[in-house]
Amino acid sequence: MAYNLLKGKKGIIFGALDEKSIAWKVAKIAKEEGAEFVLTNAPLAMRMGEIKKLAEECNAEIIPADATSLEDLENLFTQAQEILGGKIDFVLHSIGMSPNIRKGKSYGDLNYDWFLKTLDISALSFHKVMQVAEKLDALNEWGSVVALSYIAAQRVFPDYTDMSQAKAVLESIARNYGYRYGKAKNVRVNTISQSPTKTTAGTGVGGFDVFYDYADKMSPLGNASAEDCANYCITLFSDLTKMVTMQNLMHDGGFSNMGISEDIINMIQK
Repeated sequence: MAYNLLKGKKGIIFGALDEKSIAWKVAKIAKEEGAEFVLTNAPLAMRMGEIKKLAEECNAEIIPADATSLEDLENLFTQAQEILGGKIDFVLHSIGMSPNIRKGKSYGDLNYDWFLKTLDISALSFHKVMQVAEKLDALNEWGSVVALSYIAAQRVFPDYTDMSQAKAVLESIARNYGYRYGKAKNVRVNTISQSPTKTTAGTGVGGFDVFYDYADKMSPLGNASAEDCANYCITLFSDLTKMVTMQNLMHDGGFSNMGISEDIINMIQK
């Protein structure tokens, strides 16, 4: 059921790769809620994914952009405003990649050049997106910028390796840029710390099935799905959350407040 929460709003959605992607589901629901938006992803990711299919379904244009490139981001925000006929109201940053994880490097054997790449793609790109948007004055007053995070920013999940640091940096950027953008234009900036989710990127992390099942058993509501996360994103883009900013919002079925659950106790006793 649609509520017209985003009627008249214009946005940019980063990171829709395929139907498993949270960004893909955000785009579908944003369309249902009345938004217009452009889709963007890195050229390599676009070749790997199915973004053209999503663009057709949502009647949205695609602007290729490497989120680590200031030049690409300037072009993205300029073109997006031309296509949409005005400034931007919401941005979703759904970007994360670790070459160390992809290539099976353990935490004690990281390739540091790859580590820097992880930080640039997964965290610094968030700062770059907002810095470019601010310099171009591309966001409307009371706009909303949201990035996707994970609780490994605060707790240890061994196989998440350098992505843990990237998410910690991401959340810090949200707080610091949230202050700056809030003072300047009433733009709010938040991160959502989502349950482990069976996306293409998520399932690429070693041991994913184990900590997915663990989180599901630990959480009183179970793991939050990608579609649930998309719905949460929509509320943060809407005017219903105008005073929420600089927050890392836990969207994890209660996992982050649990010590141990009966399901886990029963599993261990067996």
